[in-house]
Amino acid sequence: LDEVDAAVPAAPVASTPEKTMRRRPRVSEKAARERKELDPGTCCPDCGGELRLVGEDASEILDMIAAQMKVIEVARLKKSCRCCEKMVQLPAPSRPIPGSMAGAGLLAYILVSKFDDHLPLYRLNEIFARMGADIPDSTLVDWCGRAMQVLQPLIERIEAVVMSSDLL
Repeated sequence: LDEVDAAVPAAPVASTPEKTMRRRPRVSEKAARERKELDPGTCCPDCGGELRLVGEDASEILDMIAAQMKVIEVARLKKSCRCCEKMVQLPAPSRPIPGSMAGAGLLAYILVSKFDDHLPLYRLNEIFARMGADIPDSTLVDWCGRAMQVLQPLIERIEAVVMSSDLL
């Protein structure tokens, strides 16, 4: 990439640098990072001599990893005591919407997509279908409504704090 950047001639600087200067994207230091090293090996391609490290040129590429959908199977093992014949099994983990297949991460994705990104549910249905999950629009509507019921106490607390302020 550095070679490509060097080959592109720099744009002429105008008299007002605020309008013509390109700003690099800002990425949080907390963002996931991955390092790939391109190593030429240990032998010189010309003479076969041993290579030693003298430095490195590093550049960054901002990339997007597509959202993944996965099925988490929860198997609750049943065991019996050899002495008293009592059956023992751990309770099922709680779910945000009881009796629903939706996990917390999926519900958060749906709600953020719908209310923050303004994505209609029929488009979410199409996105999920490309990921291999056919979730009907009616189910997405039900999950949104029931998730909002779960979040209602939080919504009420936020509303109370906002409304108690002198300035809205």
